This record gives sequence, structure tokens and C-alpha cells, in this order.
Amino acid sequence: MSRSSPLPPEQVLEVADRLQRSIGDRFRDQIVESIYDEAEAISNSVVRQQDAGGVDWEQRIDRLVTSPIFGLPLMLLLLALVFWITIVGSNIPSQWLAQWLFWVEAKGSALFDAMGIPWWITGFLWHGTYRGLAWVISVMLPPMAIFFPLFTFLEDLGYLPRVAFNMDWLFKRAGAHGKQALTMAMGFGCNAAGVVATRVIDSPRERLIAILTNNFVPCNGRFPTLIMLAVVFVAAAFPPAFASLAAAGSVVAIVLVGVVFTLAVSWGLSRTVLRGEPSTFTLELPPYRRPNLTRILYTSFIDRTIFVLWRAITTAAPAGALIWILANIQVRDANLARLIADALDPLGWAIGLDGVILLAYIIAIPANEIVVPTMLMVYMGVGMMVDLPSLSALRTLLVDGNGWTMLTAVNLMLFSLLHNPCATTIMTIWKETHSRKWTMVGALMPLAIAFIVTFLTAGIARLLGLV
Repeated sequence: MSRSSPLPPEQVLEVADRLQRSIGDRFRDQIVESIYDEAEAISNSVVRQQDAGGVDWEQRIDRLVTSPIFGLPLMLLLLALVFWITIVGSNIPSQWLAQWLFWVEAKGSALFDAMGIPWWITGFLWHGTYRGLAWVISVMLPPMAIFFPLFTFLEDLGYLPRVAFNMDWLFKRAGAHGKQALTMAMGFGCNAAGVVATRVIDSPRERLIAILTNNFVPCNGRFPTLIMLAVVFVAAAFPPAFASLAAAGSVVAIVLVGVVFTLAVSWGLSRTVLRGEPSTFTLELPPYRRPNLTRILYTSFIDRTIFVLWRAITTAAPAGALIWILANIQVRDANLARLIADALDPLGWAIGLDGVILLAYIIAIPANEIVVPTMLMVYMGVGMMVDLPSLSALRTLLVDGNGWTMLTAVNLMLFSLLHNPCATTIMTIWKETHSRKWTMVGALMPLAIAFIVTFLTAGIARLLGLV
């Protein structure tokens, strides 16, 4: 009996490719379903359970929170609730922390003046470097101290795997991994933390997609700008009874726009430079469990809040020093900040913004929290970052004093959502990928998308005569 000769390697690959195309896209799901069906049949044949007469609340809850109809709306409502608690709950602590930190600044600068130290040293150290740090800490710390424990509570409770289950089909169609829903949710607190969270994705290709697209989720550093625009422009167009709802709705709408861009860019990457076979994602929903308070506090404050805040502090100090220098060096009748902003005005006009806004975002690459105070500082022509006492004064400065329109507000919302990640996130991308190429892509790709989107928005608005 003669043995048949083996097929050459190219024929083996051809047969494997033909068989793979013939079995369809659901063969992995069908394999897993058959395994669970067989396991259930074996269990039912050998295991007998006494009916305790109770109600299986976990199954009833899961039928609701993972429902094709109610799952996503409930998830959005829960996300809105977390945002509301974070925003409302952090307002007063942020004010208290800012007052205390700026009180320290006043005392420190007064001490330097009393010691006869030159004004430029006092200004550089206290009104530049220290004030930039104080602003970042007062804006970042309270929201993170609220958001991360809430997020960790949902994680410990067992709800976050249900989020991944609800979002899996969307990310699967985008060629990404279902667990990217979890890393995306973490990005709401901080994009750097969201990049670190991509470690839960085993596939290097899909993990890289999650890293490169996490920036499209607005972090708490961008929320001050988004909330300011929502209150000053969107809420002002509605009656007082509906103003707060309109403002909250516009912030949720911009978050959904970010989700759309996350899916769209994931789809584009998975079919071009990061093309590959999707990995298997079989999710077994864990049981609901009582959250462990100690673990929640440790994970949220030590692993997340302190980690992110420290990186923000180390990158925000140079930004505060730089903006002070630009605002206090005079050239003829204007300071350097004003001259640079004027030079950037043509580019700013092309994308529906202005040079001051672009300068603020350049200065704020280390930390997005200082965008608004930097803009106000340049608009008012003062020598340090400032805040305005009321929303009416802010609207007067922006609209009447500097010609802002609804197009400016809309494009600034879009630019704030889509622009390049902060320095902390860029550093984290480098540490997670150890690749200059992908770090540059992660930094420049969102910026290019931001310019394209705002340029098209401004062009269409002007073409239709809306501005």
C-alpha cells in the first residue's frame, strides 16, 4: 500500500484559506456556543438542584441591563448620572482647593517681595509655575477623586463586563476588541489611565487600536472647556427653566460624537495600517458581588488618581512658566503672547476659531485644564492666568469683546474633543508601546482629524450663510 505524497505548502495554504472563507464569520461563536450547550447538557444530566423557591435576581437584572433594547439606553443614563455626580460634586471642593492654593500663592509672593527678591523671579515661580500647578490640581483632583471611585465601584460590582457585552457588537463591526469599551470608559476620567487600561486586551493589534483611539473620549481635563461652552452659548439660547438640561444635553451629545469617532477611526485603522484577523472575545459574565470598599479606595486613589495627577503635575509646571514668560515680555506695544496669537489668527479663522484659542491649546499640551484661563489671560492682556467672577462677564468678554459666535463655540467643542492628547497621555502611549512611530501617530492623527473636521464645519457654515 503506497502512501500519498504530501501536498506542497502553497496548496496547503490555499486549501486553508478556502476553508476559512467557507465557514463564515460566526464559527468562533458557534464553537463556544456548542461547548456551553454540551456543558449544560452534561450538568443537567448529573446535577440535581432543589428548588429553593427564591427569585434569581441576577438573571432578571441581566435580562434588563444586557437587553438589545434597554441595555445601551441604561448604560447612557448611568454614564450621565456618573457625569452629573462628578460635575456637581466636584464644584465646591474645586473652589475650596483653588482658594487655598491661591492663598498660598499670595502669601508666598508677598514673602518674596518682603525679602527684596526681583519681581521677575517672584512672577516666574509663583504667578507662573506655581499658579499653573495650582490650577491643574484644583481642576483635576476633585473630579478624579469622585469619578474614579464611582468607576471602580461599577467595576467591582460586576457591571463593567455588561458594558463590554453591550458594546461588543459595535467594536466587532469596527474591527476592534469588545474590551475597548472598558478602556474607553476609563478615558472619561483620564486618557492616560485609559491607555494603561488597554492592558486588559490580549491582542497586540487590537490593543494598539484602543491606545490610538482613546483620545477621542473627553477626559476631565477637557470637561471645563466643554461645560463652559455649553453654559455660556447653548444654555443661553434656552429659557431659564430648560437651560441646565440643554447644557447637560450638549455635553452628552459631544461625548456621543467622540464615541462615533472612536468607532470610525478604529474601523479605518483595522482595515489599513492595522489590518489583521480579529481575536476571539468570549465573555463570561461574572456574578454580581458586594463591592470591597478597601479595594475601591486603593485602586481609585493610589493606582489611578495619584498616578495620573502626578504625571499631570510634572508636565503642567513648564506650561505655567511658559505662559507667564510670553505674557510678561513686551515687544513694542504688545506682549509675546498677543503677537503669537495674532500670527495664528489666519489659521484660526480657517477652522472657525482664532489665534488666541490656538495659542492656548499649544500652551496647554502639558495639561488641558489650563486652556480656559490661558485664553482669558491673553484676551484680557494680564500677566497671569485669571478667572472671571460670573458667566455674564465671561460671555461679555468672549462675544462682545472678542467676536465669538455660535460657530466658534461649536468648533471649539469639536476641537477640544478631537485634538491631540495631552503630554501625560503622550508619555503614557510611549511607555505602553515603546514605539516612536506609534507615539507620533497617537499624538498627530487626532490633531489632523481635528483640523479637517473644524475646517469643513467652518466652510460649510460660511457657505450656507449661517455665520
